[in-house]
Amino acid sequence: MKEEHLRSIMQNYPITGDLTEAIPYGSGHINDTYRLTYQEDGRERRYILQRMNKSIFTKPVELMENIVGVTEWLKKKIIEQGGDPERETLNVISANDGKPYFVDEAGDYWRVYTFIEKACCYDAVENENDFYQSAVAFGHFQRMLADYPAETLHETIEGFHDTKARFAVFKKAVADDICGRAASVQKEIQFVLDHEETANILGQMQAEGKLPLRVTHNDTKLNNIMLDEKTGKAICVIDLDTVMPGLAINDFGDSIRFGASTGAEDEVDLSKIECDMHLFEVYTKGFIEGCAGSLTDTEIEMLPMGAKVMTYECGMRFLTDYLVGDTYFKIHREGHNLDRCRTQFKLVSDMEKKWDTMAEIVRKYK
Repeated sequence: MKEEHLRSIMQNYPITGDLTEAIPYGSGHINDTYRLTYQEDGRERRYILQRMNKSIFTKPVELMENIVGVTEWLKKKIIEQGGDPERETLNVISANDGKPYFVDEAGDYWRVYTFIEKACCYDAVENENDFYQSAVAFGHFQRMLADYPAETLHETIEGFHDTKARFAVFKKAVADDICGRAASVQKEIQFVLDHEETANILGQMQAEGKLPLRVTHNDTKLNNIMLDEKTGKAICVIDLDTVMPGLAINDFGDSIRFGASTGAEDEVDLSKIECDMHLFEVYTKGFIEGCAGSLTDTEIEMLPMGAKVMTYECGMRFLTDYLVGDTYFKIHREGHNLDRCRTQFKLVSDMEKKWDTMAEIVRKYK
């Protein structure tokens, strides 16, 4: 993206001074993100400018309504608790017309945040304290939004964690077998079918009123947490595009799926893949501490199930994509999605072997 175009976008925002730097920023794969630096009267101010990906987020106006609602709520809570609202939540800057976004002549949607200074984020767990800090932050996110009316939020991606619906899509992909791949992956297909109960359990509990609807982040990876450069403590949850109504234990579960695995998501050697119980404990401790009593006893008890369901769901999605011709997840080699699905199913099997240990760890911090 040329700097002239970014400059023209920023002219639609109430930001003064000289633009001295405009560079691509971060490691995200969905939106186009830039960090802009402005100079005025010897002072330097920085901003994040993003072009939202309309092919993934098809309702950007509703998405921004979610983000504004949640960040304004968080800001109020942070001020009440004596915190720093400039650093502890995202701050959306409205365009000159008062809207939290700007639409350019090509129909692209843009947004601007103030840049959080003296903070950083990591793409991978470098040490267990980073993982613990991310757990505390996502737990704290739950606590701060515990009384937010979750049902008023829009679904930015419809049925994102409707595992039962994804199971139905998977079965259709097997039946249609449009790429003729089903015969070679019968073992993986059978694994999904044998775990149909796993696909149904959380939705059923929610329908029965046993699991409350919450504001959920739905992308609880380490790189969506800003850590203070000096203290190493988590200060802010970012990337709120997938904030919508959901189950708190799904947020917990996705973190375990990604962060407590002993190998890469696409590791070919499955002997390297297991769910590390030490990292599971580190995250469980931090998450429950961060939630600080805002979860119900049932939610806490079901945290291991959140990890199992999210891992199973992700593996099922990888396998579905493999069966239909790798149309959703980007692949970098033949059978890439199949490798990914196998690591997830290995993790599920390992969790099942360690189920009593996981339950015991959760009880320890309840």
